[in-house]
Amino acid sequence: MIIDAHSHVHDPIDSHLALLDEAGVDRAVLFGTRPHPERAVDLASFKREMSMLHATVSGQSAGAEAHEAALRELAAACAAHPDRFIGFGKVRLDVPAEQIAAEVDRDVVARGFRGIGELTPPPDGAGLVEPVLRAAADHGGLPVVVHGFAPTTAGDLATLAELARRHPGVPVVVSQLGGLNWLTAIELARETPNLYLELSTTNVVFALRLALREVPERTVFGSDAPYGDPVLTRALVERVTPPGELRDRVLGGTFAELLGL
Repeated sequence: MIIDAHSHVHDPIDSHLALLDEAGVDRAVLFGTRPHPERAVDLASFKREMSMLHATVSGQSAGAEAHEAALRELAAACAAHPDRFIGFGKVRLDVPAEQIAAEVDRDVVARGFRGIGELTPPPDGAGLVEPVLRAAADHGGLPVVVHGFAPTTAGDLATLAELARRHPGVPVVVSQLGGLNWLTAIELARETPNLYLELSTTNVVFALRLALREVPERTVFGSDAPYGDPVLTRALVERVTPPGELRDRVLGGTFAELLGL
């Protein structure tokens, strides 16, 4: 089974399914989203969507209504294509710990989502993720995906590794291989048994090769579609891995194990 471990809801959803078919991807982990750059028709509309993306990855809260709208859109996509999409629900980080626990119950578990993410704490604010990890542990160790590219800092990655060590039963996935801090991400993952690295947006082939060499059992294929392309990301993985067990694990086996598929 080929699993894209990182993608966002597309509009229209058929365009995403077409991408997955072209890439030979069986299933995709799907996150809710407020920005929809694929809707843009010109420079001005694209800039509006990217401004929203910047606010999101900077940890700026959109409020309860926008949060709920993204969850509904995600739930609808997963319900329409349960054979292709594996939903992960996002929870807010700007609320008290007890409310975070309640949101994991209501917005993740009760909706049938299989994990939590993609979380976007503000720069140098990764400590806000800890209540989510506690709630994930209470539900049997739900995987938790945290944004890894800018504006996430090297300090944030160190904090995530420390939090992961405090909650060893929770798989913590750093997306985008930690962005420009990929070397730090690899070093931390090597030392932290439940810290995983997802490969979307990797543009340095040495980073990918090193991650696969150092933490082959916890490095997973993802595209970050629509920002990335599953065809290209899969081709990059296959470029640096020979056919066999390692490639199979990276392209889906490892994430299938995490989700009990």
